Amino acid sequence: MIARRPALLLLAAAVLIFLAVVAWRLLVLPSALSFAGGTEVDLSAYVGASPTGVPAELAGADELTKGKYLTEASDCAACHTAKEGKPYAGGRPFKLPFGTIYTPNITPDRETGIGAWTNAEFLRAVHKGIGRRGERLYPALPYASYTLLTDADVLAIRRYLASLPAVRQANLPNTFSFPFSQRWLMGLWSAFFSPNKRFRPVAERDAQWNRGAYLVEAAGHCGECHTPRTVAQAMDTRRKFAGGQAEGWNAYNITADRLSGIGAWAAQDLSTYLTTGYAPGHGVASGPMAEVVELSTSRMTPSDIAAMVAYLKTVPPVSTKEAPAMAGPAPTIASAGSAGGDPAGRRLFEGACASCHAWTGRGAITPDQQLTGNRAVNDRTAANVAMIILDGSGSPQHARAYMPSFRSSYSDAEIAAVSNFVTARFGSRPSRIGAADVKKMRDQ
Repeated sequence: MIARRPALLLLAAAVLIFLAVVAWRLLVLPSALSFAGGTEVDLSAYVGASPTGVPAELAGADELTKGKYLTEASDCAACHTAKEGKPYAGGRPFKLPFGTIYTPNITPDRETGIGAWTNAEFLRAVHKGIGRRGERLYPALPYASYTLLTDADVLAIRRYLASLPAVRQANLPNTFSFPFSQRWLMGLWSAFFSPNKRFRPVAERDAQWNRGAYLVEAAGHCGECHTPRTVAQAMDTRRKFAGGQAEGWNAYNITADRLSGIGAWAAQDLSTYLTTGYAPGHGVASGPMAEVVELSTSRMTPSDIAAMVAYLKTVPPVSTKEAPAMAGPAPTIASAGSAGGDPAGRRLFEGACASCHAWTGRGAITPDQQLTGNRAVNDRTAANVAMIILDGSGSPQHARAYMPSFRSSYSDAEIAAVSNFVTARFGSRPSRIGAADVKKMRDQ
């Protein structure tokens, strides 16, 4: 027994070391700009144009115009506007595995909105995730990213929101189950994953790069969707921008990886995509990304779009195994004959899809309708293909590429069949989703 004691002590020490390493990797994550190297400095010490605030084109604009620009750059309207609801009045549901959270009213109504909030209370909510009454907010408000916004920019957003029409609309209660309903737990989460630090530019990088970093990391909070999450639901910055999920949609890899990311995209392609929601040969923005383009990036100046692109191009490549090589040239068959694939899916494609997308997948009317070369069609999960069939994309009045919703037209089995047909015919690998998978997507 005595002889075994050293072995047991060594085993216990090994277990403790292993647990310490796991805890360290889970709780201590790289900062947003750590990949860039160099020295992060205070804004006052940075030599060059300030990367914060509005772009040079709006330097002489009035304060509300500046606030409006920063509000749109921060994409506030998308989350705080319910479907067919009044802008910024809240009520949009986000369904999570442990319940549903509804976004709050941020119009200047004094009783149901933020009209009675002080500037200090607004800053605290945006930077620290703490509400007016001291309650902890859930990181559905991306304060882990917004914490990088300067006080001046947050208050400019506040001034713009205060200028909007007040909407009297009470906030809906969340439906989180225990223990997720315990808001105090968010204080522990924030202690590790929300540093409450403002943006610090990298001294060795130029003004355009730092401006892009500020827009992508702070205002645009791109990592909130495009970075995978750890088991603690923090952004896994060790795999920065390697892809995540948003409301049932796959948010694809936007690192410089040439196969699974955007490394093979030309800078002009990225600029066009962010400005219009479409890039030739790469596809159309849909789902939450379509909202980002419509309500945010399409309204930004060319210099800011160029800065975002310049920054994204420097993010180190991360290979995503789930993303296969893109399919080769489009099929040349221009009709249903010999189309192959599942007969049910082929029949549905013929009746509802071919008139716009064509049997070649190159688009029957406009290039925006092209299926070949589209990441969603080459995604073996077919999640985004099924989601766009369910929910459509855009609106006839605003979107460059509009697709109607077929949610009420087809069953789960039918949507699964046509999704599998599309990936088999136009993608690099056929998907195998079923009716149960589509039902989960429908319920998102």
